[in-house]
Amino acid sequence: MQAFEYANPSTVDEALGLLGSTWEEANILAGGTDLLSLMKEYIHTPKRVVNIKNLKDLGGISKTGSGLRIGANVTLAELAANADVRSEYPALAQAAMGVSSMQIRNMGTVGGDLCQRPRCWYFRNGFGLLAMKDGKSLVPGGQNEFHAIFPAGQAYFVSASTLGPPLIALGAKVKIASKSGPREVELEKFFVAPKDDKSREVDLKPNEIVTEILVPSGSGIRSATYEVHQKDALDWPLAAAAVALTMKGSQVGRARIVLGHVGPTPVVASRAASSLNGKSVSEAIAEQAARAAVAGAKPLSQNGYKVQLARVAVKRAILAAMA
Repeated sequence: MQAFEYANPSTVDEALGLLGSTWEEANILAGGTDLLSLMKEYIHTPKRVVNIKNLKDLGGISKTGSGLRIGANVTLAELAANADVRSEYPALAQAAMGVSSMQIRNMGTVGGDLCQRPRCWYFRNGFGLLAMKDGKSLVPGGQNEFHAIFPAGQAYFVSASTLGPPLIALGAKVKIASKSGPREVELEKFFVAPKDDKSREVDLKPNEIVTEILVPSGSGIRSATYEVHQKDALDWPLAAAAVALTMKGSQVGRARIVLGHVGPTPVVASRAASSLNGKSVSEAIAEQAARAAVAGAKPLSQNGYKVQLARVAVKRAILAAMA
């Protein structure tokens, strides 16, 4: 690991003052479950690491007048165990428990999950975020069984965030602090498909910090997350789906369906969601929506199986939400 300066600020303002204008100058350490491995592999070599673990302002889960506030430093274990989350936002609790390693759940944070870098083996082995060579991506003609079936431009990696899909389905926003003041971003717009290797996969500048996530009230909403894993041990899903159904009696008044781990950003399946509106959910209706969710998939040479997995994930998430 390359030598680096270590800073341990006591306030958010102090932490912001220690960040730089580029990612090479400084990076944030929260749970550290992703950053440390990137540094050990020399994929990311910041000159300074700014520890924000002990910033109390970034912790806690609390109900607000409009919904729920989740501090960026809340761990996945805290999220999964919280009574308000389990009762009103089951999709979030299910996603957190989908991280099968107890150690990772106890160390990994909500903010860290949203900002983690792709697990793409081209990226992790030094070929760059887009794995470009001679103006072309290595992915379509290479090993791509775990890559995107909804690629964006030259981006074929998949978003690694576990919490992104359910938070987007629930209409959450992320609050970001900087020296120029705070800003809020809809979580759907927080994830971006980069156009070059120097860009990031999220709408976050090197001199900004994610401070909290704001989730609207879950009252009257049935939600669920369903993930398809290759193995029971710690691993990222092959495909996932999160749904949030606002009910009007026995019928769906409004639906949100978001696919995970199948594109560079979580994929909002608007047409599939619209197919549920005004209907009572049955297995046949759920299957219809699931097929609509994957209708636009563009699988690569080795990952066509993901289309079926994503379809199954959507169907089972819908049925789980209604159950």
